[in-house]
Amino acid sequence: MSNSHHLPQIDFHSGTVELPASKSLANRALIIQALGKDELTIENLSEAKDTSTLARLLGEIEDGATLDCGPAGTTFRFLTALLCTKPGSQTLTGSARMLQRPIKPLVDALKALGADISYLGEEGYPPLQIGDAPLTASAKTSLPGDTSSQFLSALMLISPVLPKGLEIEWTGQLVSRPYLEMTAALMNRFGASIQIQNQTITIAAQPYSGGTYAVESDWSAASYVAGWIAMSPVGTEITCPLLEDNSLQGDHQFTHWISEWGVESQFSKTGVTFKRVTDNHPAQWECDFETSPDLAQTFAVLCACTGTTALFTGLQTLSLKETDRIAALQAELQKVGVFKSKLPTRFSPNSSKIYYMLEGLASWEGTVDISTYHDHRMAMAFALLATKGEVHIDDATVVEKSWPGFWETLEAISTQK
Repeated sequence: MSNSHHLPQIDFHSGTVELPASKSLANRALIIQALGKDELTIENLSEAKDTSTLARLLGEIEDGATLDCGPAGTTFRFLTALLCTKPGSQTLTGSARMLQRPIKPLVDALKALGADISYLGEEGYPPLQIGDAPLTASAKTSLPGDTSSQFLSALMLISPVLPKGLEIEWTGQLVSRPYLEMTAALMNRFGASIQIQNQTITIAAQPYSGGTYAVESDWSAASYVAGWIAMSPVGTEITCPLLEDNSLQGDHQFTHWISEWGVESQFSKTGVTFKRVTDNHPAQWECDFETSPDLAQTFAVLCACTGTTALFTGLQTLSLKETDRIAALQAELQKVGVFKSKLPTRFSPNSSKIYYMLEGLASWEGTVDISTYHDHRMAMAFALLATKGEVHIDDATVVEKSWPGFWETLEAISTQK
């Protein structure tokens, strides 16, 4: 595959799309597998680069090792906590962008438990040196909940193997709560005892059990497919196997949102079918992405394609992702005549939240060049513009992070106009 991808103007047709397995579930299962005493077999392991990186690095842990996570944020955060339970000393590093992503809240929480962690660069940021020190200083720790739910999940996952378990308190507002609940549910599945009350998580010292676990397909990836259907003629339908109506993945909530674009989500025992049942789309739409920030780009581009004026909030974590997604969205949408701007507080529907207004109908002449900023979700979300005209996606191989076969799948399910 070349490092860029050209898309002619396309229509989507009915068919079946095999989605990648959820890397969120797969990465958590890999950590549980690494910590458990009983054998855990993981089926349908995600082919996403983030997951393959974590699986590889788990096999390379030894005294003196340098573990490079690349751009994989979940991998870096989960390994930061996991390495504190392992003997020896390791260096944990990542890509240039990873070295700009904060890690201090998690490091401080681990240090309160007795961890030996030092920064090898700027204070509060990777790379880290993680020494051999038992986590026995305390059975309680705390950290802010408004930066990343992955910090909490990292602590939760190691808690059952600590001598006294762990009590974790988060302070302030919690972002992406569904990911915390996903972590808790998966831990429970493998024998962990967890209680979440108010802003405290209590986890008993109890070894993980083994067994077999089949990873569900990725609901975040399914959002792109639903977007394709939302831009298709009435009657078009795409079936995605291995998706569950009662999924642990919080992003499955988009099925309610996408219905406003005339897309019905029809569940069966084997998966879900997205079908365009009406040619409706909202003239105005408002959404809080706080619990599902990875869906923001999908719906921003969908709104641009349909000319929907939208109010978005709950985007506070987007600037800390693979790129500053707020700035990236603003820059790329402007290329097609759609504008995304931050509302002054006095104009916001709720003064305690930050709102962004998106307005305009995407249009351009010739071919529009879309930059991805090393962000897989920019590439996959902006591919939807091809329903309006020709699009050139730069650095298209970034999709390997979560859906290596994305471009081949899109080609197989579409027809050139």
